[in-house]
Amino acid sequence: MEGGLDVDVDGARAVAATAPLLSVRDLRTYFVTAEGVVKAVDGVSFDVDRGERLAIVGESGSGKSATALSILRLVDPPAGHVVSGQVLLDGTDLLSLREDELRAVRGRRVGYVFQDPMTALDPVFTVGSQLIETLRLHTGVSRRQARQRAIELLADVQIAQPERRMDAYPHQLSGGMRQRVVIALALACSPSLLIADEPTTALDVTTQAQILDVLFGLARDRGTAVLLITHDLGVVAATCERVQVMYAGRVVEKGRTAEVFAAPRHPYTAALLGSVVRRDTERTDRLTPVPGSPPSLLAVPSGCTFHPRCTYCDTTCSTEVPVWQGGATDGVSCHLADRLRLTGASDGAAR
Repeated sequence: MEGGLDVDVDGARAVAATAPLLSVRDLRTYFVTAEGVVKAVDGVSFDVDRGERLAIVGESGSGKSATALSILRLVDPPAGHVVSGQVLLDGTDLLSLREDELRAVRGRRVGYVFQDPMTALDPVFTVGSQLIETLRLHTGVSRRQARQRAIELLADVQIAQPERRMDAYPHQLSGGMRQRVVIALALACSPSLLIADEPTTALDVTTQAQILDVLFGLARDRGTAVLLITHDLGVVAATCERVQVMYAGRVVEKGRTAEVFAAPRHPYTAALLGSVVRRDTERTDRLTPVPGSPPSLLAVPSGCTFHPRCTYCDTTCSTEVPVWQGGATDGVSCHLADRLRLTGASDGAAR
């Protein structure tokens, strides 16, 4: 006790250790277009714990990538901007930081793996120089130390002859090798959180599996939490402890992956699971496509946004927005969730 104040330092550290690494609260990101305002992210909330792997899934246009980009304020202004919400990283609201403060977070505390490595890498600089620049900027090491560390990073992502590849330009590498370089850049400064936005979209199936093994293996070894943006439910089942389902800019269901896939509570989640190939059958005639098409975010349906495509909807679904039932890590947004008995995926989920 000092100065009349009894400070529980150990208690404060314990709270910090158990608090989520990332807490996103009521995030809203809008894009202004000639046709009107697109609410790409409309009140999204979720947590990511230290070292865990959370997947955000949904069809194209559901708001997955916009959510990920909004965390580091990477949406393109002036058309795109974060309207409101909080993004707390270890208690610091990233949305309130100055641009120079946020640049110190990008790469150092949060790594980002983009969909297209050709746009993530600068075509006029060698991959080695880009790694060295990142390391020197965020860690302050000497150029010699940064070069040695860069070679080690290329070896970590399983690039053969890493010393030689240091002098290669992005266009001289295959798509898979470029993505390995992007992963090396994202993990160069040992961030506490790695955001991977559709990291294998443009790659063949074999290369996809190799890239995912590298990404999740290195993240596990470093204790890095992963926020994975994907449409591949099989990858989610194999790699992520928790899953969050998005539709029309909103979260409709989230929870532990095994539980959500085995017993989905939202009709959209069940429809996604029913539309992909499962391990327990090779018959594609049993697949059921999700009816209809995703709505235009310029004219989102009233009530539950999924009701025009839902085979279970009633009058309430078309007129009233469902209330979120649950907390930051699990729950559902559906009027009928407690009455429906939906079919999920068998063990191994949808792959």
